[in-house]
Amino acid sequence: MNGFSPGNRLIASLEPDDRAALLSHCARTDFPQGFVFFEPGDEIEHIHFIDSGIASSVAVLEDGRTVETVMIGAEGLTGSAAAIVPHRAFTRNTAQVAGASRRIEAPRLRQLCAARPGVREAIAGFAADLQGELEQSGACNALHRAEQRFAKWLLRSHDRVQADTLNLTQEYLASMLGSQRTTVNEAAQGLQKAGAITYSRGRIRVLDRAALERVACECYRATASVRDDRRS
Repeated sequence: MNGFSPGNRLIASLEPDDRAALLSHCARTDFPQGFVFFEPGDEIEHIHFIDSGIASSVAVLEDGRTVETVMIGAEGLTGSAAAIVPHRAFTRNTAQVAGASRRIEAPRLRQLCAARPGVREAIAGFAADLQGELEQSGACNALHRAEQRFAKWLLRSHDRVQADTLNLTQEYLASMLGSQRTTVNEAAQGLQKAGAITYSRGRIRVLDRAALERVACECYRATASVRDDRRS
């Protein structure tokens, strides 16, 4: 592969030799919104380093209800546990926002991690951050109001897509937040009244990020600080 255009920040952070070794085994792929990277119980056979777009890990309950547990953008990769050992997925991993990635076979990435400590340590660092977000999400989903969680979710999406407009239906938002559509609608109306967003026909536009940050729960700031510390 000839060179690397900046996209995935984890790959960009690697030493040149490690980056070249990794990219030599990656294939550039595009994925549409709604694309499923893997389902619960699947053996994770391919790992995607996200260049653009958003991948969400979604817990799926027996009654069909869902809730997002972690969100992954250009800071990381899907199925990070399978980079170290063979692993079956616990959650559904799906594209929340269409984008592009560098795809690699999981066994090949495990070989690279065994041979190249720099690659292994970068992925382990990302996995540790992801675990922190997962633990924070447990408390957030149990204790914080829907409007707070919705504002946090929009901020995290806004961080990753670097665009002010998101095309997401109420049904999809409800599945991500683990809430009823009516609850999502009430939360959206509250944010509209605060002047933070406009929301119509599945189209959300961020008008005032500072207003969103005032509404969002502490979990956004907690997980954002972890990412900022690792980038510094």
